[in-house]
Amino acid sequence: MDNFNSQSSTNHSNPQVWNFVSAPNLHPMKVTINVDKPGTAPGLLFVAPYTVYEAAMIGQTGALIMDQTGNPMWFRPLASRYIQNTDFRVQMYCGNPVLTMWQGTISGTQTATPNLPAGDPEPGAYFQIINQHYKVIKKLFAKKGFTADVHEFTITERNTALFTAVKQVPADLSKYGGPLRGYFDDYSIQEVDIETGELLFFWSALEHINPADSVVPASSATSSNNIWDCYHVNSVEEGPNNTLLVSMRNMWAIYNIDKKTGKVIWQLGGKQSDFKLGANAAFSWQHDARYRSENRISLFDDACCASSTSPPEGQARGLILHLDYKHKVANVDRTYYHDPALYVPSQGNAQKLPNGNQLIGWGQEPYLSEFKNAGNTQRNPSFNLLYDMRYPNQNLSYRAFKNKWVGLPLYPPSITVDLLHDGQATAYASWNGSTETVAWQLLAGPTPFKLSVVIFSSPRTGFETDIHAQAVGPYFQVKALDSCGNVIGTSPTTYVKIRRRNRRK
Repeated sequence: MDNFNSQSSTNHSNPQVWNFVSAPNLHPMKVTINVDKPGTAPGLLFVAPYTVYEAAMIGQTGALIMDQTGNPMWFRPLASRYIQNTDFRVQMYCGNPVLTMWQGTISGTQTATPNLPAGDPEPGAYFQIINQHYKVIKKLFAKKGFTADVHEFTITERNTALFTAVKQVPADLSKYGGPLRGYFDDYSIQEVDIETGELLFFWSALEHINPADSVVPASSATSSNNIWDCYHVNSVEEGPNNTLLVSMRNMWAIYNIDKKTGKVIWQLGGKQSDFKLGANAAFSWQHDARYRSENRISLFDDACCASSTSPPEGQARGLILHLDYKHKVANVDRTYYHDPALYVPSQGNAQKLPNGNQLIGWGQEPYLSEFKNAGNTQRNPSFNLLYDMRYPNQNLSYRAFKNKWVGLPLYPPSITVDLLHDGQATAYASWNGSTETVAWQLLAGPTPFKLSVVIFSSPRTGFETDIHAQAVGPYFQVKALDSCGNVIGTSPTTYVKIRRRNRRK
């Protein structure tokens, strides 16, 4: 497993941070479960916690898998709070489940005066693919001088990578009301061969979308090194007939793009919408546009706060729209509102779960929620809300997912033991990332080569299990057991000196 140092800014004494005796370098955030009703979909929860510059980070940034009770299952912290992961989820690669994510530094998280528009990736960012043994098997960088972008990384059915990337392009912005010596923040969509790195497809927003249609004024460039973030592409998905479904936050629009010609087939929302938006169907600052069927599209409607020039704030929601292609009308099919109401400046997603439920990640607000498919309305936000989790303070996750995952670490379990003068021993056992461990076996003996079982099966309790036994050791070991009682992992043998009192966690 990669060796990541603890983040120096993490307050390990904070009650909202996990501390583990057997894994002293791991300090993920603790979460609060507000709602937990029957009927939720099976799976684990995938988030990548970080926070904005002016907020205190609770715990470490990194990639975090939790069970539905909020207990960590796997956590990989990053070396600094100024490095982030985003879009952390399970995908399939060459027939096998893998973890994928973006890694880098997000502009606006490391200084009050960022050099790039807020939310842009800093140079050097990349995507990574991690196998079931938690080994990084691929790192991918964007091509043509673009920087790998935080928003999207999808492995296609062809085992290629489809992703977004950003580049600052010098331009005279004065005709748009911006600086004479300015830059477009150009977004590209790229597809590469994962094995060879060959660029297979390239599409530039600047070549196909008129920047004058942006709802963010060009004058805003003066607050970000003269860079105009006019597009802000934040999702891309393959559609039928060799098309792409693309969301651009700062256009308030979703585009259907012909992948062969690069041309826009239709636009939904924004200044040049081809569809009339029905009652309550208008959206703004949206994220995560996805096909639900040929004529249904889901998105996360931020509706709020992303620009000082925007209209009055709106309440965030998950939104599914029905598209009538014949009459060019888009109507509301489902809505998912949080209880209490949330006003979300950025980020967020809406995921369809295998049982039909919907998981909503609330982006810059520290929540994730699961709803029955039928959803709710602004007037009854608690209706059909099955599950709700809150992160501490202003911690956030760009997206949140629920996925099935089997983690099979090749590194061994960890053990730390406290041993008292009266022969009372407490062993602390953990195995970061093992989803199959259900119980622990404790062994002790006078030498590393004469160990006997003192506890045959102690049920796993959360990330770290405390095992109490009468044993003098001074050599100890734990073995991880699966649901059939098979040994699936063995810790190193540890020598323990007698302590006068128990360790405090």
